[in-house]
Amino acid sequence: MNNLTPHDIAKMLDHSTLQPFLTEDDIRKGCELALKYDCASVCARPCDVPILAEMLRGSDVKVCTVIGFPHGAHETTIKLAEAQLALEEGCEELDMVINIGWLLHGDDDAVQQEIQLLADMAHTHHAILKVILETCYLNEEQKVRACKLSEAAGADFVKTSTGYGSKGCTIDDLRLMRASVSDHVQVKGSGGIRDLDTVLSARAVGATRCGVSATAKIMAEAEERYAKGELREIEELKEMKGGY
Repeated sequence: MNNLTPHDIAKMLDHSTLQPFLTEDDIRKGCELALKYDCASVCARPCDVPILAEMLRGSDVKVCTVIGFPHGAHETTIKLAEAQLALEEGCEELDMVINIGWLLHGDDDAVQQEIQLLADMAHTHHAILKVILETCYLNEEQKVRACKLSEAAGADFVKTSTGYGSKGCTIDDLRLMRASVSDHVQVKGSGGIRDLDTVLSARAVGATRCGVSATAKIMAEAEERYAKGELREIEELKEMKGGY
């Protein structure tokens, strides 16, 4: 098993500051935490993008926000306007929620077109698009279909969950999503990921990002294990079931 560094773990983490009760002070503390560890990004509410752009400027921590969050049921024109403003304010990564009802109804063309409009807008601004499937509401066939529609539309990532659905990320879902897209599309787990072992399990099945609010705890575990020479890749979990 290959050894890892804490920085390898940090670069998998999108530090999440999406709770509705967070204040400006909380958002700034979240940015400071992400800067301390050099995380992949801070993923904040749309109203907080200017704070992130200010605090993360000049660092390798990306500014990330959510679009159509958490239900995905905004009109496409609203999602596009939300994305345009975020990009103008300095956002570098967009995590959009698909229109779940459209997917369940079989309106694949509408789902793909909406994703493509947002992907094209993101790419025009040299940003990336992650597509949140909200896997808790989908059966296996629907998850596969959502992944394939996302890739066809030009998405950069497929992502499991908002964290506000009936269930969060599972290792089985990450494994299925990784198998459903080509190497050009990455996979992100989110929703209930609260410890290092879950991050390592996600990594083992091919996820490259995890959305977490427990960043400090996860990084403390990574540093402690690294100091003992015990921070390593794990083998893919063949039998792991359930959510986190």
